[in-house]
Parts: sequence; C-alpha cells; structure tokens
Amino acid sequence: MELRQLEHFLAVAEENHFTRAARRMHIAQSGLSASIRALEVELGAPLFLRTTRQVELTQAGRALLPEARRALASISSAKDAVAAVQGLLRGTLSVGSLQCLHVVHLPAVLARFHELHPGVEIRMRQSGNADLVEEVRAGRLDLAFVTRQPKIADDLRVSTLAAEPLVLACAPGSPFAGRDSVALEELAGQPFVDFNPDWGTRDQVDRTLAAAGIDRHVAVEVNDVHSLLDFVIFGLGVALVPQSFALKTDRAHFIGLRGDVRAVETVIVTTHAVGAAASVLLEMTLEAKSGRLLSAG
Repeated sequence: MELRQLEHFLAVAEENHFTRAARRMHIAQSGLSASIRALEVELGAPLFLRTTRQVELTQAGRALLPEARRALASISSAKDAVAAVQGLLRGTLSVGSLQCLHVVHLPAVLARFHELHPGVEIRMRQSGNADLVEEVRAGRLDLAFVTRQPKIADDLRVSTLAAEPLVLACAPGSPFAGRDSVALEELAGQPFVDFNPDWGTRDQVDRTLAAAGIDRHVAVEVNDVHSLLDFVIFGLGVALVPQSFALKTDRAHFIGLRGDVRAVETVIVTTHAVGAAASVLLEMTLEAKSGRLLSAG
C-alpha cells in the first residue's frame, strides 16, 4: 500500500466524485481510477459504490477512512518534525475551538503564530465539544480548544489550559442580585438562559444541575457569550457561567454558588503524535494564558 493511494482514496471519499478528485490531485481520471482499483485489489474489498450519478463509500471504505486520515496525518507530522529540527515550520495547521472560548484570546495567539511562522497555513473552525474532539481523533484537526468532558478517548492527549468556578449570572432586578452566594437548590423553577447543546459550558451545567436533582427549563438558547449575557441582563432568565464572564459586562450580577459545583476546565485536545506546528501553538497558548506571550517582542 502506497501513501499516494491513500491520498487518492481520501480525495475520492471527500469529493464523492472521481472527476473532481482527479482535478484536486492534479492527475488524469484514468490514473486515479487505476490507483483506487489497485488499492481495492490489495485490500481484497471494494471501497466505493460507483453509479452514474454518485460515488459512495462501502462498509470497507468507511472502515478505511479514519485510518487513512490518521496515517496521512502521521506522515505530515513526521515531515513537520524534520523541518522543525532544521529550524523551519511549514505546512498546514488546523485548529478547532469553541465559539465561547474565554480563557485566552485565540485570534491574538494565532496572529502571533502567523507572524513568527508565515510558512504555515492556518485553518480555523468553530463547533461544539463532541464534534471538535471527533475531528481531532479523525485527523482533520491538529488540536482543539474545548471544555473538558467526563470521558475522552485514550488515544487523545489533553492539556489543561484553565480551571475556574461556575457562578450565577442574573439581572440587577433579580431576587438573587444582592446575595453573596446562592445554593443550587434555590435555582429550581427558574427560567435559564444557556448555550445550545454541546456548545460552550452547556454540557457541564446540565450535569451539575442534574446531579443536584434540578430539572430546569432553558427558556433561551444562544451560541455566543454576549447574547447570553444580554438576555440575562434583561431578566429573561438566569445562567450558570464561568467566573471570567464577569469581566465582559458590569450590567449583570455574578454570584458565587454553594453546593457540589465542579470547576469548568478548558482544555486543549491533540493526538499523542503532536505535529511540530501544533506543539508550537500549544506552547504559545500556554504562554498567552500566563500573560507572557502578548507582552513579549
């Protein structure tokens, strides 16, 4: 099995079309088809269902897809490692992040990375926790910034970026506004404002309230921090948010919680075979969190 065959297979799988895949790989369609046929013969199974209108993966093709992605990602990491020894960084760095990342200013970190390593193309996408973790596992992302989940697969490496407590956010006119602290049980029956499922800290807040026996009603679902705080400020619900959200507005009240409330952990997820560019970005992010990066140089 040759790496080029895996590249051809991946191109067809992602394009769902032999002609587009051939154009993407800059080879003749006949050459691409021959490469796929040779791979199928070697594996002893068809990888694609071919019709006049579309190309679909077979069960064998679906099984090969994540392994092909991981194999090609490992080769890319090996090339990056050699380049790093020579003092070079090149290639592509694919980064995933929650939209509501609040413990580090990621655009500033990526801008600094690009300034220092212009030979690396940065690709960035935002999504929910589970989707980002799976993208890293599949080799489509080099690293992702997510909220720690109860279980993360053993084939992934997790680096803690920050941990902070959850607090109650409420409107100035809320009965809780003048309090020093609030027990979780007091929140029963309250309407909530929260992120969409699997977005930001939503999963942890769901688990925290469920463990306290609170069956809550989420009246407003959003996918960004500022909208969440605006709805809270206008009294459409309360919210449980990381303590650092208090830095974003002085119009809401933020109150400590009593009870079994675990800290919110923001983590960086990678595979164990971290590429050179991803390793550099990981180090830069930790420096940015400590306040050293953006004041340097």
